[in-house]
Amino acid sequence: MEDGLAPPARRAPIKCPTAAAEDVDQLPTPTVTSEEFLQFKRKATTIVEEYFSTDDVAATASELRELRVPCYHYYFVKKLVSVAMDRHDREKEMAAVLLSSLYGDVIDRPQVYKGFCKLAESCDDLSVDTPDAVDILAVFVARAIVDDILPPAFLAKQLPCLPDGCKGAEVIRRAEKSYLSVPHHGEIILQRWGGIKNITVDEAKARIADILEEYLAAGDTAEAFRCIRDLQIPFFHHDVVKRALVLAIERGGAAEGHILDLLKSASDQGVINESQIIKGFNRMIDSVDDLTLDVPNARCLLKSIILKASSEGWLCASSLKPLGSEPKKVVEDDPAVKRFKAKAVASIHEYFLTGDIIESVSRLEAENSSCSCFFNAIFVKKLISFAMDRKNREKEMASVLLSSICMPPEHVVAGFHLLIDCAEDAALDNPAIVEDLTMFFARSVVDEVIAPSDLEAMEEEAGRRKAAGSPGMLALRNAHAMLGAKLSAERILRCWGGGGTGKAGWELSEVKDKIGKLLQEYDSGGGVREACRCIKELGMPFFHHEVVKKALVAIIEKRGKDERLWGLLSECYGRGLITPNQMTKGFQRVADCVDDLALDVPDAGKQLGCYVERAKKGGWLDASFSVAKPGPDVIAVCS
Repeated sequence: MEDGLAPPARRAPIKCPTAAAEDVDQLPTPTVTSEEFLQFKRKATTIVEEYFSTDDVAATASELRELRVPCYHYYFVKKLVSVAMDRHDREKEMAAVLLSSLYGDVIDRPQVYKGFCKLAESCDDLSVDTPDAVDILAVFVARAIVDDILPPAFLAKQLPCLPDGCKGAEVIRRAEKSYLSVPHHGEIILQRWGGIKNITVDEAKARIADILEEYLAAGDTAEAFRCIRDLQIPFFHHDVVKRALVLAIERGGAAEGHILDLLKSASDQGVINESQIIKGFNRMIDSVDDLTLDVPNARCLLKSIILKASSEGWLCASSLKPLGSEPKKVVEDDPAVKRFKAKAVASIHEYFLTGDIIESVSRLEAENSSCSCFFNAIFVKKLISFAMDRKNREKEMASVLLSSICMPPEHVVAGFHLLIDCAEDAALDNPAIVEDLTMFFARSVVDEVIAPSDLEAMEEEAGRRKAAGSPGMLALRNAHAMLGAKLSAERILRCWGGGGTGKAGWELSEVKDKIGKLLQEYDSGGGVREACRCIKELGMPFFHHEVVKKALVAIIEKRGKDERLWGLLSECYGRGLITPNQMTKGFQRVADCVDDLALDVPDAGKQLGCYVERAKKGGWLDASFSVAKPGPDVIAVCS
């Protein structure tokens, strides 16, 4: 066999029906009276317990294969996860890693899919023994999607199959809203349970790069495989494939041959499974256009590598994304480009006069119906260039429009690169170009138009083309430093007098008053949708901890007799309106002032302890959060 394990001698495999992932609901479920199934359940339980004791993935895979009943593997998935849910983070991480390792080689996709369906259906039962089962299972679902062993369509397909109000439906919604929809969700989810070696994504990438460099220098395949296995991150092996392909394309010649030999051997020996190889190639296909900036014929080289790998039998080319043809280069003097520039300029001038965001977005979508990155980049450049020549009002309006367009981050980054390229010339007319660009770069990160990693990539890319003292490089470095400062988000959002809404800035006391009034109005019988809309329209997401604090204080003062405000907090968290960071900060602020609150409500400390426990069970707060104070005075915690 591919992994070097001999199959059991003289034993015919039991024939089990198979199905595509799309037809997973049609997989037959064995009856509980089946002796064969009962025997499998007993053995599966033993295998799971042994795995948590030994942490031996290879032995677990071998034992599961030897049972030779792949049609029951969905039960193994369910058993593994349900046992891990009632244990520590170490076992949860081990379970996630095992599923990723067995996927494709031992357990096929339909069985993994069906296993998670069964887990969602049985969440109400699991909650009896595991109070926070909803949150834990939501993380398992999100982790399976991040590890590419469960399709994202699982969420949309499974939700209608679950009864309204059941905990399984809550699992699906929480996996989507609280985990998969947040910025940098991949890294957050992968590190939720600490990782087997507590290795960060950046550390893993650096280690992988070192392993590949050492392999190219020494040519020792066995040592490279040992180092890859020692990382113990099989769910991240796609990064090994992608980085290896980048090296093969950049260096070519003998290096390309050595890299392909390494990947072929890794596939043959089971060091990297087929799913991770395909995912690595797909990631390379997604980023090949960026690589062509350094290697102009990168697309042709990648196509050649794919043909070689598929002809040697270790890559299924039909499972890859289409590589497509060389993208057509857009020329500045092209009539279509000139026409778009003219209409973009007119649209921007009109927006500064009217402030009509919807009209501006509609016009951009109409003029750039194909969502061309080049055209969007031109729009970003023109918008910010015109704003920098005007007053703070227009600068604020430009940032608000940029955050309202919902443009792909890479398109915004491309526009920023155009601004950096022309910054030297623009500095002749605008002496404050560095300060203005700094604020636009920082503001785009705070508004989540681009990610912090995009800003770092911009700085790295610009560093290869621009001098260290150029206006663009100075602005990037200043923006990076500004974002690292304490309470930077509030200062950046209000740098031009607005709070992220394009309106004149409010005083802090005004914001607190508005929050107090909207909570009072909601508590008096207002609608939850209206309350959420009002909170969002404040345009101050960095200050949502005040919402949490005021709501929690009001709940404590009423001694829990009115649950409406707690329901509002739950709704805001479920919609992603209040982030975990803001929720934690709000609870901490109440804990800090609970002594003063106790003057009016003697049992305030005890009540707060109870609400903290409820918030932890709901997944709002991390399990490590504590309201206990150092010293003799400790706030009571609800038992």
